[in-house]
Amino acid sequence: MIKRFLSLEWKAFFRSASFGKSLGIKIFMGFLSLYFIAMFLGMGVLLFPGLKKVYPDQDPLLIVNSFLFFWIIADLVLRFFFQKLPVMSVKPLLTLPVKRSKVVNYVLGKSAVSFFNFLPLFAIIPFGITLITKDYPVTNVLVWMLALIIVVLIINFLNFIIESFSAEKELSFLPIILVAGGLYALNHFDIISFNNIIGSAFNAIYHSPFLIVVPLLILVVCYIINFKLLRQKLFLDSGLKTIIKEVNTSNLEWTKNFGDIAPFMQLDLKLIWRNKRTKSSVWMVAIGLLYGLFFYPQPIYQNLEWFFVFIGVFSTGIFLINFGQFIPAWDSGYYKLLMSQNIKYEQYLKSKFTLMAVSVLILFVLGIPYVFFGWKILLAHFAAAVYNIGVNTHVILLGGSFNRKKIDLSKKAAFNYQGTGAVQWLIGIPLLLLPMGLFAAFHFLIGFEIACLVLVILGVVGIVFHQKLMKTITQKYLDSKYKMIDAFNQNN
Repeated sequence: MIKRFLSLEWKAFFRSASFGKSLGIKIFMGFLSLYFIAMFLGMGVLLFPGLKKVYPDQDPLLIVNSFLFFWIIADLVLRFFFQKLPVMSVKPLLTLPVKRSKVVNYVLGKSAVSFFNFLPLFAIIPFGITLITKDYPVTNVLVWMLALIIVVLIINFLNFIIESFSAEKELSFLPIILVAGGLYALNHFDIISFNNIIGSAFNAIYHSPFLIVVPLLILVVCYIINFKLLRQKLFLDSGLKTIIKEVNTSNLEWTKNFGDIAPFMQLDLKLIWRNKRTKSSVWMVAIGLLYGLFFYPQPIYQNLEWFFVFIGVFSTGIFLINFGQFIPAWDSGYYKLLMSQNIKYEQYLKSKFTLMAVSVLILFVLGIPYVFFGWKILLAHFAAAVYNIGVNTHVILLGGSFNRKKIDLSKKAAFNYQGTGAVQWLIGIPLLLLPMGLFAAFHFLIGFEIACLVLVILGVVGIVFHQKLMKTITQKYLDSKYKMIDAFNQNN
């Protein structure tokens, strides 16, 4: 049965509609994997001599054990954001005489051979071999290595348990951040010394190999919990359950002040507020608004005036960046219907532009209290806001004409990369790096005020030529109209 499952997934991989389109990304990820493998392999080889050089009077094994707590916490957090449970198309299998337990065991078994689980081995095995060559007891070292491998698998299954309970909640990443941060804080302030507890546990396993049964039992428990959680969801009608909600209507009469683009603005505002993925744009506004507080209170950044504009562009343009980079993919679910209506495409795009421009103005006004840290910061934020409205809004709309990735609005927002392609990565150059580079160049060559003036002039030029720029951008969308319809029609 496992052989049949592997055969089906192999065919699905090569027959996928997105195989050819994302082949470059797969190659890039392959090189990235090789880079991390080399990093972990180097760490495993150099760890023992490095620790011996820095701490000549201490046992490197005891030092490694004392730092395992930090590795476990970091690994769990990274997995939560980047590792997803391997999926296979199970609905066709549910109508066949295939036991659900076999499907669940296959999916869980596939997760155990994930790259995230193999990567630590490139550090664990070389370090273990080094210990053996340094006359450490072979059996004890092998048991210690096995314990680490078991812990890697425990983290693997624990991650899926945490994700299954938080997947349906808004801001699903907050629980893992709070728990990990709380554990780190308790350890950092010596309230509970988790690094000593974990270190002592691994020391005990090293000296008493029979204690390996403890992590094994924990692994079995985590596997059983995952098995039950997945098996409960493995039904044809699991996605057909009715969810009863209290419907809250919003008064959007004020949008009528924007004239003929009001209907499109209402649709966008409803879309943002009613879907999980788009709600992230709202929460990111708060993060962007407070972004400067990570830097401005620190004296070291007070002298980095060229850096002010980066914070200004990000802080005033966080909604523009987060929402705008997926235009028109937000509407991909009903894009064919939208394009079949008798509407002007320019009005559709103008509503997006207006929404982003208004967000920049609001964020700039809310960020005025940053003047407390210096008038130059407020001036840089003003220049960045004008640049965002005049230049970045048009840049991000133009970039949207190259979007070909469909977005499922019902999926959770936290670290969801669906709809993300090369466009989203490349568009960061004109959005952030270009204004920062221009500002830095004029700041070093002439002065701070002139650098701000350059950004303001560029923004004003963009605002003056807005109509002509929008006509050019609209034509680009019209030229790509049927390519977008075809791309958004693809499920993979």
